[in-house]
Amino acid sequence: MARFIHAIVFVARLGAGLAFAILMAAVLLQVVGRLTGSSPVWTEELTRYALLYMIAFGAGLAFRTGDLVNVDVISEALPGRLPWLLRLLAAVSTAGLAAWLLPHAWRYVAIGKMQMAPALGIRMDFIHFTVWLMLAGLALFGLLRIVGMLGGLEDGTPERPEEE
Repeated sequence: MARFIHAIVFVARLGAGLAFAILMAAVLLQVVGRLTGSSPVWTEELTRYALLYMIAFGAGLAFRTGDLVNVDVISEALPGRLPWLLRLLAAVSTAGLAAWLLPHAWRYVAIGKMQMAPALGIRMDFIHFTVWLMLAGLALFGLLRIVGMLGGLEDGTPERPEEE
């Protein structure tokens, strides 16, 4: 199970990193192009799409590390097992809502087959896929937290990576 989780985390980090690299390259090309007087039109569009993919890959990771908005001042001050139950409820709610939205997001992706990006000329279903990918990541990382909590492998607190 740990190897599966590490593989999922690796893929999500790799996707977010590649999207960020593409975003940086597109912005750099746009800035250099503006300085020289011939900025490619498609760089702004590519930047937006790279940002969408970066968010889609990073949402599940942010859930795992606790970097999403989390108001736990009250819940963590509660006595006994109540904080654990509230963390479990939050994970179930997040995973459940994301899983419920997946088929609806897929219909949104399918609509993009009939549309083209104006500057890049690519089908928009590749861009709309980011919504489905983000929801799938949240559902998967939420499910992993639920399994970990119910299996006694974790207590549901966000996993903070060690400083390197």
